[in-house]
Amino acid sequence: MSPPPKKAFPLRIEPSLWDALERVAAADLRSVNAEIECLLREALHRRGVNVAPPERRKRGRPKVGE
Repeated sequence: MSPPPKKAFPLRIEPSLWDALERVAAADLRSVNAEIECLLREALHRRGVNVAPPERRKRGRPKVGE
């Protein structure tokens, strides 16, 4: 069973902020989108907002018969 699709949301970001996000994401081996999600979760956690952890997706090649 596949996880529910993610919500798409257009976001305008200042070029200097985008550049910083790209650098941080690359250092963490993440996409910019994944980095933004991570930063949003951290910010919400600091504010005391509980968010369910992201659903873990299977990685790697599927086993024979899956």
